[in-house]
Amino acid sequence: MKLLVFHIGADRYGLPLGIIRQVLPLMELKAVPLAPAAVAGLMNLRGASVPVIDVAQSGGAAPAARQVDTRIVLVDYQGLDGAVHALGLVVERVVGVQDVPEPALAASGVEGASFLGQVASDAHGLVQLVHPERLLPDALRAALFPAAPAAATP
Repeated sequence: MKLLVFHIGADRYGLPLGIIRQVLPLMELKAVPLAPAAVAGLMNLRGASVPVIDVAQSGGAAPAARQVDTRIVLVDYQGLDGAVHALGLVVERVVGVQDVPEPALAASGVEGASFLGQVASDAHGLVQLVHPERLLPDALRAALFPAAPAAATP
C-alpha cells in the first residue's frame, strides 16, 4: 500500500494514496465562525468552497505547525448521504510517498482516536495509518456536508 507520509510532532502518519485527489501548498483559509477548533477554515479551490480540517487538532494535539513542508491534502470524503466530497487536511512535515507492504501493517494495540489505524515499522520507526472517513464526528460531518434536499415530487 502506498502512503503519503507526514508528521504530527515527532510521530509519523500515512494517508492511503488511493483517496488523495491532490496535495497543495498551505494557503490562506477563510475562518468559519463558531466551528470546532479542528476546522482550519474554508479554501477556495477553482471557485468551489472546500472545508479544511487540521489533522493534528482532530487528534487533540496543538495545531499543525505552519512550515515550508506543511500541506493541504485534498481527499475524497463520503458524506452521510453517501455523496463524495472534497475535504482538505492540513498536515505538517510531509515526507513523501512510502510503500508499506500490507503484511507489514499490524494493529496498534491501543484504542485511541477512531481515525487512527494500523501501524508498520521501518528503519525510521513506526508509521500509523490515518482513515479520513473516520476523522469527523457525525454532527460535524453533517454540518460541513449537509445532505442535498430531496427533489419535490409533482
